[in-house]
Amino acid sequence: MQPGRTAQSSEREVSEYGERTQREVRGATVAYEEEAAPGRRRRRPLRWVLTSLLLIAAVVAGVVLWNRHQAVETAEGCEVTPVGGKPVTMDLEQGSNAATIAAVTIARGLPERALTIALATGLQESKLHNLGGGDRDSVGLFQQRPSQGWGTAQQIQDPVYATNKFLDALVKVNGYARLPLTEAAQDVQKSGYPGAYAKHELRASQLASALTGHTPASFSCTVHQLATPAAADATTGAGTGTSGPSPAAAASPAGGAAGAAQQVTDRVRREFGRAVTTTAATGGSTDAKAAGTGALALVPDPSAGTESGADAQRQSGWAVAQWAVAHAQELGIGAVFYDGKSWRVEHSADGWKPQADATATDRVLVTLGMPAAKH
Repeated sequence: MQPGRTAQSSEREVSEYGERTQREVRGATVAYEEEAAPGRRRRRPLRWVLTSLLLIAAVVAGVVLWNRHQAVETAEGCEVTPVGGKPVTMDLEQGSNAATIAAVTIARGLPERALTIALATGLQESKLHNLGGGDRDSVGLFQQRPSQGWGTAQQIQDPVYATNKFLDALVKVNGYARLPLTEAAQDVQKSGYPGAYAKHELRASQLASALTGHTPASFSCTVHQLATPAAADATTGAGTGTSGPSPAAAASPAGGAAGAAQQVTDRVRREFGRAVTTTAATGGSTDAKAAGTGALALVPDPSAGTESGADAQRQSGWAVAQWAVAHAQELGIGAVFYDGKSWRVEHSADGWKPQADATATDRVLVTLGMPAAKH
């Protein structure tokens, strides 16, 4: 501090300086606003134009984002998600046909190895599509030839018949379950490319593990719309696994709830045989909620399979549950409930999700038709 100046005088000078600065700032602000006022009035139309352009840009951006969201909607199809592995994807027809091959194999009480061989053969011969033609007179999932004694072309194009004929030949191969897959398949098919089946073994084994219930909740399908009972029953050929409409559906032009239930019942009986029975869903909190939409209980018989032990029933149930998802689109199945999990058509891209209400493991519950909000 300079000599002769006190602290009080210094504080006073600082205070006076601050007040003087504030007055200068206020004066400059007033002058600026007075100068700017006419300009603001003149610029008002420009401001409205800019605001309008910004609103239009926001609307356009919203429309673009909405269209982009619609464009990336998950496509219909099925997939297997193996534990720690890469998903195996396929279209709905492939998934349906794979599930039919699995059901027939389970109905015959054959081991999972038989299913793996059958699926690998189908992947090589037809990519699991029920083809109407092929090399020379070959048709169907396994490209079997009428001229070689496999049956008529119409019979071979029935996936259930074709699978049974393939398995009839496979079980005659001595020690087929211990043979290299490509050798066992070739002994049945007599193909001109005997080594071609081996490349499908990993994919076939992952698919077989899911469809036999060994890998629970690993098979799912994305479905956008369900087929109507009448349309599905009247269809023959690709993906149906049937040779004509059921009597109940044929009696009702619209099919309706009774036709849908009969269609599922007929398909279960035809593919699983005595390994699975179908009853009306009754009792239980989930059943009660579903009963209004039409519901069935699919009850597997664990003794019909090759597995034994405490987990046999649960495995059999998952085989049926994932079969139901594979056939959901064509059979009009809107939801599947089993073992504390559910698959719903309106959220089918999400796959199997945990369910609030516990469900029994001795039966699989399916509801029929789209939920009310989706009609």
